[in-house]
Amino acid sequence: MVQKKWFFSFLLLLGIQVTALAQTDLGWSWNDSAVVANKKMPQRAEFLANEFPYPPKPRSMWEVSISLGNSRIIGDVANFKIGYGLGVTARKALSNVISLRGGILYQQTVGINPILSTNAPTDGFLNSTTPYRAITGYEAYAQYAPANANKALRAFAANYKNKSYTGTLDVVVSTNTLSYYRGNPKWDIYLFGGYAMVAANVTTRLTGSDGVTPFDFTTINYNGTKASVQSDVNAALIAANASDNVAPLKNRRRDLGTGDMIMTHAFSFGAGFSYKINEKFNVGFENRFINSLNGDMDGLHTGRNDYFNYASAQIHINLGNRSRKVQPLYWLNPNNYLYSELNTPRHMKLNKPVLADADKDGVTDQFDLEPNTPVGAPVDSHGVAKDTDGDGVPDYKDKELLTPQKCFPVNTDGVGNCPDPACCKEIRDMLTNNKSPQPSVSTECTIGNLLSIPFRGNARLTKEAQQLLSEAAVTIKANPACKIKVIGYGSASKSSQQLSWERVNAVVKYLVEKQGISESRLLFVYAQDGDAAMVDLQGTTEDGPNTVPAPHPNLKSKN
Repeated sequence: MVQKKWFFSFLLLLGIQVTALAQTDLGWSWNDSAVVANKKMPQRAEFLANEFPYPPKPRSMWEVSISLGNSRIIGDVANFKIGYGLGVTARKALSNVISLRGGILYQQTVGINPILSTNAPTDGFLNSTTPYRAITGYEAYAQYAPANANKALRAFAANYKNKSYTGTLDVVVSTNTLSYYRGNPKWDIYLFGGYAMVAANVTTRLTGSDGVTPFDFTTINYNGTKASVQSDVNAALIAANASDNVAPLKNRRRDLGTGDMIMTHAFSFGAGFSYKINEKFNVGFENRFINSLNGDMDGLHTGRNDYFNYASAQIHINLGNRSRKVQPLYWLNPNNYLYSELNTPRHMKLNKPVLADADKDGVTDQFDLEPNTPVGAPVDSHGVAKDTDGDGVPDYKDKELLTPQKCFPVNTDGVGNCPDPACCKEIRDMLTNNKSPQPSVSTECTIGNLLSIPFRGNARLTKEAQQLLSEAAVTIKANPACKIKVIGYGSASKSSQQLSWERVNAVVKYLVEKQGISESRLLFVYAQDGDAAMVDLQGTTEDGPNTVPAPHPNLKSKN
C-alpha cells in the first residue's frame, strides 16, 4: 500500500511538471538587455534600429552533471559481474545546437574468460573435454604452452580488474532543439564525440598467494554456461588467495606515479537524452563508448583495441543567475523569435499598407459598394454616389440638387416637373428673344477719391484692407471710363521708398488677380509725401505707368 502511494505521488508530480512545461514560454525576450553581454551591445543597438537583422545571442547558464552507471570493457576478455562508473561534467552551449562539454570519469570493471588461452598457433584442446583459444604470447603469457611439462603453465583463464580515470572533452550536437511546429523542447536528444585521455590500472590473477607459483587453471571444468564457468574460476582464485599483479603489457607502458598506470590517448562518442523538469533541473540517460586505442585494458592484447562502454543515469543542474542568464541554449528553440514576431509584430519595420481604390473616391475597393463612380463624384462612406434630394439622380448628374418632393418624379437631369414662377418665365422669355437687360454703363469718369487702404508695418493686406478693396472694385467696374491712380507714400529713405512700392504693388496685384480689374486701368504711383501707412485710390482720366520696377529690391521687407 505504501509503495502504491509513492508511485501515484510520483505520477502526480510528473504530470504537474509536464503541464507546466506545456505553457507557452519563449525562454527569453529579444528586448531584454539584462541577458546580453557588453560586447554584444553594439549588435543589439543595430538590431533595435533595424540596421542589422539578427538579435544578439543571450548569455546562458552552465550545466553541471553527475552520472552513475554500468561500466564494461568490450575486448578480448568477457566481463564478469557488474562494473560501475561515476562521472562529473560541465557543459556550455555555443549555440542552440552545438555545445562543449568537459568531464572526468572513474570506472571499475572486472572480467574473466570462460575459456582457456595459451600460446599456440591455432585453437585446440588440452584434453577431450577442455578446449583452449590460441594467442601469441608475450611477457608472462609467453611461458604458457599446451605441452608444457608444468601442468599449471599449459593454459590460463584470462582475467583482469581495471580501475581507470578518463578526462573527456566532447562536442555535443542537440538534434531536436530546432522545430517549426512547437516552442521550446521538453527533451534534449543529442549526439556527441570528442577527445579523451585514459589513465588505467590493470591487474590480473595468474599466481598463488606467494605471487610466484603459477595458478593451475586446468583443474576447473569449462563445459558449463558462461556465467557458471566465470563464477567457478573466480571462486577458485579466491580460495587460492591468488595475487593481483600488474597485467602483462604488449604496448610500451608510460608510467605515472608508481608505474602501475597505463596512460593513453583515446576518442569518445555516444548519444543520450535528457528530460527537462524545470529551468534549473533535468534528468537523463547516456551511453558512451571510449576507444582506448590500446589493447591492454582487459589484461589480454590480441591485436585489437579495447573499448570502454559506460551507460549511465544523469542529473543535470543549470548554474547561473536567472535574471542575467537564460537557460542553456539547447533548451530554447531559435525559431521562437521568428514565429512570435510573425504572430505579433513588435520589432519588424512594416511598410504602410496601400489599399486599392480603383475609382479614386476615397473608399477602398474592399468596402466600396459602388466601385465605378466617376472621378470627383461625391460619395458617402460606402462609396455610393450621393443623392441629396433623394430623387434617384446622383448629385454628379443632378442639375437641380434640391428638388422639392412635390415636384417628383424628375427627368434624367434631376429636374422636377413643377411649373416655373412668374419671374422665371419672364427671364426665360427675355433670353429666348435675346432681350436680356443690359447694365447701364457710364461713359464719363465720375469717380473722385476712393477709400484709403491701411497697412500695419509691412506690405501684407489685412482682411480689413481686402474688404475695402472689394468694395472699391464694385465702383471701379461700374465706371469703365475711369482709370485709377494707386498712390503710395513714404519718401524719407530708401527703405521707406521700397516699402511704399511694395504696398502699391500689393494693392494692384489684389485688384487684378482677385477682383478682375484690368491692369491697364491702374496707374502705379509710389514714394509720395503723405501718410506712409496708407495707399489711396483716385479716379482719373490721365495716363501713366501701369508697372514700375522696385527702386531698392535689396531692401525688400519681410512680409
